[in-house]
Amino acid sequence: MSLRSDKQMASRRAGKQERQPLLNLSASQKRLAQQHAQAGTTNGGAKQHKRQKPEPAAAEQPRMAAASMTSLMRSGDSPPLSGEEARGWKPAVHQYVSLYNQAETEQHAAAVDGFVADKEHCGRLRGRLNRLRERDLLRGVLPSRSETKAELVRVQESGAEASVLIRLHIKRQIEHRGMRYIEERKEVERLWLAAAGERWHIVRIEPIIAERRPRFELSFQDQQLAGEEEQQLEEEQFRLRSVPYLNYDLFAAFQPHTVRALYRRDLAAAYADRWWNEPNPAYEEFEVNCTNYISQSVFAGNAPMNYTGNRGSGWWYKGRNGGREWWSYSWSVSNALTNYLSTPRQSGLRARVVDSAEELQLGDVITYDWNGDNRFQHSTIVTAFDAAGMPLVNANTVPSRHRYWDYRDSYAWTEQTRYRFFHIEDQL
Repeated sequence: MSLRSDKQMASRRAGKQERQPLLNLSASQKRLAQQHAQAGTTNGGAKQHKRQKPEPAAAEQPRMAAASMTSLMRSGDSPPLSGEEARGWKPAVHQYVSLYNQAETEQHAAAVDGFVADKEHCGRLRGRLNRLRERDLLRGVLPSRSETKAELVRVQESGAEASVLIRLHIKRQIEHRGMRYIEERKEVERLWLAAAGERWHIVRIEPIIAERRPRFELSFQDQQLAGEEEQQLEEEQFRLRSVPYLNYDLFAAFQPHTVRALYRRDLAAAYADRWWNEPNPAYEEFEVNCTNYISQSVFAGNAPMNYTGNRGSGWWYKGRNGGREWWSYSWSVSNALTNYLSTPRQSGLRARVVDSAEELQLGDVITYDWNGDNRFQHSTIVTAFDAAGMPLVNANTVPSRHRYWDYRDSYAWTEQTRYRFFHIEDQL
């Protein structure tokens, strides 16, 4: 059966389902929603967007709203909504995008505070923007411009309630010691809205913190054991190489040497810039895609695969065959990649752990342990540097381009966050 017919059947099945409440709002929550009825007006416009992308996180299968799926709302100086777009929940979402962009520009949550009834999320946003503002001040960075676009990914409506999944594309123009560059990232949020009279109000917001969701939960001990076994196997293979009976001290011209690949840092960074915002069709795209994307970038820089056929060892990718996954955990899981790069080896992809981000070069790798429990959940690759020589990184799952390396602007960041900095060896 074709993909198109599958979608048609799913749509018909969804149309037959009875509408169920999306939120069980208490009387106090409804009153809180009504208190936001006098929020400011929207500045943004609407723009048609043909490309549709799947929801990045597993969720329920809601009814699709085809007209909503093609809308792209943007902060800026575009005309106000008109016609059908000016009715229902769309104006509230449109205004939220505009106010979100204002908050990003000012690095203060006050603009959203007065519009969104969800105090928990407003506090979460306030903490993130405070960290961003403090960091920019310490760096001497001036964010001169911010633009936020919002793509409607999925919509579910039930009477006077709606659940809307949006993908925010944030672009910040940075000025730093006479240098200008663009920082980009894409984040996903789910908005719950409720009608109060003729107006709709946002009563709850849930950011989809994809950097916190590892694809596999392989225990640290299992990965450490696999790394030790792999290192022992490599050492045995190295010792068993045949040694000719020739005194190379007397015959220097015949001195043996191993030809190693040169790690092309420029190619790794160029690949990461090319594919930061869309999947390379030559590879599988995972729901949690950050380490798969980093491995692809490092491989594009001439890093040789270490194919073992064992998913718990080596660093390799062969695609999918007969429904089976043919790639190592180290290729696709941040914790496994961290352990693979931390393990000394004689050849192949090799890295050295360094003490600070200042020691990293183009094409080097950073992994992130958000909770300080020695489980690494996110991976990035260095693709540029700011005016102070500090790394700017690219990432996937939450697509990011030229983002400052410390990720203090992420909802995933905590006070317990720990980093591991890998300098990949020039000769592989």
